[in-house]
Amino acid sequence: MAEERFVDNGDGTVTDTKYKLMWLKEDYYQRKGKWCSWKGANKYVQLMNEKKFAGFTDWRLPKSQDCRNLYDHDSKNMDFNGDIVHLDYTFPEGCAFNYWCQEESGHNAMAYNFYSDRGYQIRKTAKEDSFMSCRPVRSTGKAKVAKRVSTTGRTRRE
Repeated sequence: MAEERFVDNGDGTVTDTKYKLMWLKEDYYQRKGKWCSWKGANKYVQLMNEKKFAGFTDWRLPKSQDCRNLYDHDSKNMDFNGDIVHLDYTFPEGCAFNYWCQEESGHNAMAYNFYSDRGYQIRKTAKEDSFMSCRPVRSTGKAKVAKRVSTTGRTRRE
């Protein structure tokens, strides 16, 4: 039997066995009940590391490519507003749909939208009420993705 791609570790994390990443099971919005700014997202990651969340100190904001690989068009999970977000059902309903990513350039940072499967730049000064959240991630090893033909990590058949 094939190994499940997403494994709930029972400690507030979910492991993506395909891309060798461990994600926080609940995003910032689900855990705190409010949105976060760019600065708030980075402070949150720092706090996760200081607290050694799930026993680890290497939490980070995801790269936009990490988010692209997490996006699953076939999954129709629900966000905080009851709208569809394309995240695996291992992640609980009620999440956000826009996530801060680690890439930054001047006054802008990357964000990823799980409604529309797109990364985009947003000003780092976006207010905390701008529907932005974060979902820290950490690497668990080197991903071995066979037949990788594009930077999205997907083959033409996926």
